[in-house]
Amino acid sequence: MAFSNKRLPGYFREKYQLTYTVTFAALFSIVFLLLSLPFSHNSWMALGNSRFFVFTVLFATGSLAFVALSRFLMYKTRNVMSMTFLGYSAWCLAEVVIICLAYSFITVPITGIGWDQFPETLGNALLYGTISLIIPDILAGMYFALQDKNQTIRLMNYSNVVLDENVLPSQLEKITLFDNSGNLKLCVSASNLYYMESDDNYIIVRYTDSRGDLKRYMIRCRMKTVEDSFKGSSLVRCHRKYIVNMDKVKVLRKEKDGYELDLDNETIPPIPVTRTYEKDVLAVFNSAPSRRED
Repeated sequence: MAFSNKRLPGYFREKYQLTYTVTFAALFSIVFLLLSLPFSHNSWMALGNSRFFVFTVLFATGSLAFVALSRFLMYKTRNVMSMTFLGYSAWCLAEVVIICLAYSFITVPITGIGWDQFPETLGNALLYGTISLIIPDILAGMYFALQDKNQTIRLMNYSNVVLDENVLPSQLEKITLFDNSGNLKLCVSASNLYYMESDDNYIIVRYTDSRGDLKRYMIRCRMKTVEDSFKGSSLVRCHRKYIVNMDKVKVLRKEKDGYELDLDNETIPPIPVTRTYEKDVLAVFNSAPSRRED
């Protein structure tokens, strides 16, 4: 019960995780459909030259579009609505129930089996739907949880400190990041660090390596710890979720909902500035005459 009420890690609702999960579920469902059709009963789904082929393709496409839309809503609401493991499970189960209800309501008239067969049809649909959608969700969740755990284990090894360049520390100013236990986890040159993003009990560090490729690294640490450690530096808190390296800010832009920061890397989307941190950001930004405000 305690596990069910545990807060869902943020990476479960990130765009890349949801995209991979939907893609994996689609491929898994196609394979399962091909294997199960010869053994299914009272089903109008068929492939090849069957007259139901078009209906099969339309229903499969519509179901996939529905799941994709559902996960898109899950992603868009991640910053305004927290979710527990129980809530995430209920959301995924609701997707299955809605798709199976749609299938059952289509099956009765299209096959002419009679509405008295609706409960049995729905039961069979729920069985196949659970296998097709819930199992891929579980497998994808286990994969990303294992990936996160392995990354955390690597971080716990002091000898495995990440350096973004093969140079002596004395040659460049370095920003060192520590976890909640005070252990050194990441060392990156100040000129390569762009911003940090809060993700539950982690922070996501975005920086470029020696080849100029944008990298992503997760550290088990609180945002408040980083904010307090780098007061007075170019690292400034601009949002509940973001700390930005002001040396990387190219443009400070006033929008309808507040300021936004454009960094000098076009692959990074604009970073919002909330009113709580607006004064601090403006003070640091205006202290550098080479920058521009729109």
